[in-house]
Amino acid sequence: MMHTHMEQVGSVMSLLGEGPVWDDIRQSLLWVDIPSGVIHEVHPQTAVHRQIRTGEMVGAVALTPQGDMIAALQHGFCMIDRLTGTIKRICDPEAHLPGNRFNDGKCDPSGRFWAGTMSMSEDRTDGNLYRIGHDLQPTVHLSQVTVSNGLAWSNDGRYMYHIDSPTRAVTRYDYHSASGLISGSRTVITFSEEDGYPDGMTIDDEGMLWIAHWDGWQLSRWDPASGACIGRISLPVSRVTSCTFGGEGFEDLYVTSARFGLTDRQLQEQPLAGALFVIRGTGCRGMAAARFGI
Repeated sequence: MMHTHMEQVGSVMSLLGEGPVWDDIRQSLLWVDIPSGVIHEVHPQTAVHRQIRTGEMVGAVALTPQGDMIAALQHGFCMIDRLTGTIKRICDPEAHLPGNRFNDGKCDPSGRFWAGTMSMSEDRTDGNLYRIGHDLQPTVHLSQVTVSNGLAWSNDGRYMYHIDSPTRAVTRYDYHSASGLISGSRTVITFSEEDGYPDGMTIDDEGMLWIAHWDGWQLSRWDPASGACIGRISLPVSRVTSCTFGGEGFEDLYVTSARFGLTDRQLQEQPLAGALFVIRGTGCRGMAAARFGI
């Protein structure tokens, strides 16, 4: 295990916290509470917290160069005014699949927004991975996905990494930045049953993947070239959902978690379930998140 310092950020307890995004301009962290339909924002230096209520489930958000957001909501893609919370609809590519919802999402290095869907029953391969570009037209790149989760791109721009959680694996695709297409597939990381399920992830400036473990009580750091685990950090919650680097030097690791689906007894055993955490002293750093439309 890695020797680090961890603390809770604020007092907000999400039902299903996910999708943390660091705003390097405003020095704030955004994350979503999926079933509550809330987008949270906290400024760690001032502890100021605000939220935007979307009125429906929210899977993921990403920033634009102007500081507003593109989002994957239950009813499709939209733009959200960060100041007023006004929602401007783009499209709903799964209006014909009312049993699905959007889950994790992120911008690629070229400023295209990727977001995946999943069946709300979590036991069907009805999900898809979409990409929406500057023309605001959605394109399906993966289908027959069960629980579309973590996304990351290699620092040299050659690969995209994706997690379909029930597979207990990270899959690598060749990524073509000019076209935004992906091709080929190779399993580069596999997880044991004891590890729980891989959920959200981020990549550091050394090209190593940091992965949250749903029902695994931990974060782990992996070398995607060798498939080796090179570090683990234990957390006081079982349902660790995602992570991202933030802070002025991108040296602080922010981690979301969930209390969704836990029994009363489990909640008594892990009262911080659903909290936002920050971990310092990893010796690693991240990079600025890509913004939509750049």
